[in-house]
Amino acid sequence: MTRVALYARYSSDNQRDASIEDQFRICREQAKREQWKIVGTYKDAGISGASMILRPGIQSLLQDAQAGQFDIVLAEALDRISRDQADVATLFKHLKFAGVPIVTLAEGEISELHVGLKGTMNALFLKDLAAKTHRGIRGRVEDGKSGGGLCYGYKVVKQLDARGDPIRGDREIDAAEANVVRRILRDYAEGISPRVIARTLNEEGVSGPEGRLWNDTTIHGHAKRGTGILNNELYIGKLIWNRLRYLKDPSTGKRVSRLNPESEWIVKDVPDLRIVDDELWQAVKARQAATSAKYANVAEGVRKHHKKNRLNGTHRPKTLLSGLVFCGCCGGPFSIRGSDRFACSTHVTKGACSNTRTILREDLERRVLAGLKERMMAPEVAAAAMRAYAEETNRLNRERRSNGDAWKAELVKVEKQIRGIIEAIKEGMFHPSMKNEMDTLEARKTELAELLADAPDDTPDILPSASAIYAKKVAALTGALAHPDERPQAAAALRMLIEKIVLTPGPERGEIFATLHGELRTILEWTERQSIGKATKTNTPGGVRAGVSVSMVAGVGFEPTTFRL
Repeated sequence: MTRVALYARYSSDNQRDASIEDQFRICREQAKREQWKIVGTYKDAGISGASMILRPGIQSLLQDAQAGQFDIVLAEALDRISRDQADVATLFKHLKFAGVPIVTLAEGEISELHVGLKGTMNALFLKDLAAKTHRGIRGRVEDGKSGGGLCYGYKVVKQLDARGDPIRGDREIDAAEANVVRRILRDYAEGISPRVIARTLNEEGVSGPEGRLWNDTTIHGHAKRGTGILNNELYIGKLIWNRLRYLKDPSTGKRVSRLNPESEWIVKDVPDLRIVDDELWQAVKARQAATSAKYANVAEGVRKHHKKNRLNGTHRPKTLLSGLVFCGCCGGPFSIRGSDRFACSTHVTKGACSNTRTILREDLERRVLAGLKERMMAPEVAAAAMRAYAEETNRLNRERRSNGDAWKAELVKVEKQIRGIIEAIKEGMFHPSMKNEMDTLEARKTELAELLADAPDDTPDILPSASAIYAKKVAALTGALAHPDERPQAAAALRMLIEKIVLTPGPERGEIFATLHGELRTILEWTERQSIGKATKTNTPGGVRAGVSVSMVAGVGFEPTTFRL
C-alpha cells in the first residue's frame, strides 16, 4: 500500500488553528479515495509562507522523506507548502532525490513546470499584494490618518462611514497616557536615565505600551529609526510614515528592517495629535545629542584599543549557558551583565523583580558541570530513566496491540452479522427494521476499517539494557569537556542535556541557589534509535536530529531530572 505524509500550514491572523485541521481533513479524504495509507502528518502553524527555512514541520518532513518513511507528500495546494519560488524548487529537488513526489489537491502531481510557473505566480502575488497594501496605507497617511498600529499616548477612534463600514486610521489623544509621555520626557531632560525612569514607573504600577512593563529600551528606542518614547515625533504633531522598510533575510527567513532614504518618508502635520511642546522636545533632543557624543568618544577609544589588539576586538562567543538560566522569583531570563556576571534581566531593566543576586559566569558553569557529571550523568540515573522509558514505551505497545486485536475481532463479528442479514433476505425474510440494522452495521464496518488503516505501525519494544548505550555516550561527552579542541562540540551536546537552570536568592547575604532541570529525553531518544537499529546519521552532536521534537508520554519515574547544584 502506498504510504503518504500530509502537510498543512497557516500563517496569518485571518486564519484559524482549525485551518490546519481543515486541510488535513480534505487530504485524508483524498488519501482514502486513492487507498493510500497515511503514515505521518506535518504542520507549521502561525508561520509565514514566504520562507520555509525556519519551519520545523517542513524540516522534519524532509528528514523523514530522506529516511524512506513515506512514498508521497500530499498537501492542499503548492502555496500551502511555500510561496517562495526558491524554497519550492529546493524542496522539490530534495524530495525528488529521495524518490518522493509532491501531490496537491489543487494541482495534482507537482512537476518542474508547476515549480517554475506556480512559483513565479506566487512570488508575483506576494509582490503585488505588498504594493497594493503599501499604496492603500499611503493614501490613509496622506489624509493625516494612522498608517497602522497604535503608539502609546493615543487611542483608536471607532466610527462608521455612510455605508456602515469602519473608518480606519483615526486616532485621538489618551489623556492619561499623554501625561505619562510628558512626565517621561521631562524626567529625561532633567538628567534621569531611561532605566531609572522605567523602574520608577513599574514601581508605581503605571502600565506601559500594550499593558506591559516598562524597560529602558521602550523609552530610549533608536533615534534614527524614530522608535521609543523619546523619538516619536507624533508627540509634536508630526506624522512620519515609510521611515522603514522590511525585508526577509534569505539565510534565516527572519524579517529585518532597513532605514529608507529621508526623501522617501511621508511627513504630515497633525497638530490635533500634539502632546509635547517644542521647548520640552528640544531639551530632550539636546540631552540625546550630548549623550551620543559622549558614547561616540568612548566607542572611538574602544575601537583604537581593538585595533591594537585584534583578539580583543572579536565578538565574545556565546557562553555555555546562554539562554538556559532563569530567575526563580519572576521566571524571567538571567543574562550576562557588567563584569561577566549573570543577573536577572527583569530586575535590571524594569525593576519589577526583587532578585538582586548575581553570580559569576565561571562559578555557575563550574557548579552546573559538577552537577551534570556527578548526578544527572550518573549511571544509576541513566539506568533508572531508561527503564522507566522502556516500561512506558512497552506499555503503549501493549495497548496498541490490544486495541488492534479488539478492532479486528469486532470487524469479524460485524461482517458475520451483515452476512446473516443478507442470507435471511435471500430466504425471503424481510422487515423494515432490518434495513436500519444493516445501515448501522455497514457504518460500523467502515469505521473499524478506517481505525485499522490509520493505526500507527507498532513501535519496536525497547529493552532496559539500552541504558548501557547512554552511559557510554555520556562518558565520552564528559571526557571531551576537558579537551580544548573537543570542548565546543561537547558543549553543544551538553546544552541539549539541560532544560533550564533556575537561580533563587538564599537566606544568607549574597547567597544564591541554583537548581538544574535536566533534559534526559534528548539522550533517551538517541539511545532508542541506537538500540533498535534506527540511528539517524547527522552532523549534530549525539546523532540527534536538529529541530525535530519527538512526542513521548512520561511514565512513573520518567519525570525531568531536577536537583540543587
